[in-house]
Amino acid sequence: MDSGFNAILCRYCEIALKGKNRGMFEQCLMDNIRYLLNKIENLKISRIRGRLNIFHREMENFTISELNEIGSKLPKAFGLASFSPAVVCSPDMDEILSSVERCAGDIFKKALDEKRNPSFRIRARRSDKSFPLVSRDIEITIADLVDRLYNSEERLRVDLENADVTVSCEVREKKAFVFFEKFSGPGGLPTGSNAPVLCLISGGIDSPVAAALMMKRGCHVDFITFDSYPYTPPEALEKVRRITRVLNSFQRPGKLYACNLAEIQKQIRDNCSEKYRTILYRRYMFRIADAIAQKNKLKALVTGESVGQVASQTIVNLSTINNAVDMLILRPLAGYDKEEVITISKRIDTFEISKEQVPDSCTVFAPNAPATAAPQRKIEIEEEKLDIDELLQEAVNDTLKSSKIEL
Repeated sequence: MDSGFNAILCRYCEIALKGKNRGMFEQCLMDNIRYLLNKIENLKISRIRGRLNIFHREMENFTISELNEIGSKLPKAFGLASFSPAVVCSPDMDEILSSVERCAGDIFKKALDEKRNPSFRIRARRSDKSFPLVSRDIEITIADLVDRLYNSEERLRVDLENADVTVSCEVREKKAFVFFEKFSGPGGLPTGSNAPVLCLISGGIDSPVAAALMMKRGCHVDFITFDSYPYTPPEALEKVRRITRVLNSFQRPGKLYACNLAEIQKQIRDNCSEKYRTILYRRYMFRIADAIAQKNKLKALVTGESVGQVASQTIVNLSTINNAVDMLILRPLAGYDKEEVITISKRIDTFEISKEQVPDSCTVFAPNAPATAAPQRKIEIEEEKLDIDELLQEAVNDTLKSSKIEL
C-alpha cells in the first residue's frame, strides 16, 4: 500500500561541527543507513547541505511496509538526530501547495476525529535565498490553504508551541520538502567513524549500556564475556548471546568471544586471600581481554563499571585493576547512577533480557567481605602466590577460537 511519501529527510547535529572532516562522517552515516535498510530495494541516499535524503532511485513512493521498516531501523542509526517521511517536489509554491493538499487530508481528518478543536501550526525554512517568498510568507500561504481546505467549521485553532498537527516545508535550491512528523534518532556519531573497541560484557544491565554508548561515540564494538562452567549454568552464555544480538542490531555485527575463567578462579580461591578474589578475577579478565584486543587490532577495552557501585568499583580498586594492562580502558558509565542506566537499557531493548536472574562468573567463589581499597602492592604480592601463566595462555587461545560463536 502506497504511503504517499517519496523521501525520508534525515538530520544530524554533531556531524555538522566536524569541519573539513564532515564528509567522512556523513559517508559513514550513509553506509550505516544503507546497511540498516538493506531489506528495502533500490534505495538511494544523497547529501544535501546539513541533511541526508533517502528515496527510491525512480522517486516512486514508499509503501506502508517500507515506511514501517524505516521507522524501526533509523532510530538505531547512531549519528542521526531526527528523520521525517516527506514529499519531494520542485521548489515552486504551486507545487508545494499541491503536495500539502495531496498529503495533509488524512492527517487533519484524523486530528479532527480524535479531538474537538485540534491545533495546527506551519513551519517553513527557506535556504534558497532566490526563492520569491521568505519563510514567513511561505507559512502564511500554506496556512491559508489549510484553513480553506480543512477548517470550514472553524474547528481548527493555531498553536505555535504545542500543535497537534505541524505542516513543515523546507525549500532548497533544487527541491522542496513537505513533511508532517519528526521522529527522533539516537544522536551521537556514526558507528565506525572512530577506532574499534572490545567490550567486557556480562548478562547484567550495565555492560550492554556501556557498549551502546561507545557505538554512539563512533566505535564499532566486539564483545568478550567470561563464564565459569560448570560453576555457572549454560544459560549464562546464552543470555549474553541474546544481549549481543540486540546490540548488533545497531551496528555491523561484532564478534562475541567467550572465555571460561573457572580454572583461573579455582587457583585464586585456593592460593589467595579471600577478600581480594574479585579484584584478582578482574585483573585476569583484563589481561585476557587485552590479549584478544591486541590480536584483533582493537584499540581500547570498555566496561560497564560505575564509580562506587560495588566494592570492586571504588577509585582505589579501579586503579588497581587498571594497572594489570597498558591498554586504554573506557568506562562510559563512570558517573551514572543505576536508574539512569536502567532508562538507557530500556531504550536499547536489553533491559528485559538483562534482568533475568542467571549467575555469572563474578559470583563464583565470591568473598563474604570484599576489599574496598586494595593497594596495588598487596595485589601483586597475592599474584606472586599464583603459577597460572600456562592457564592464562590457554584461556587466551581458547577464547580466540570461540570467536565463531553463533549469534
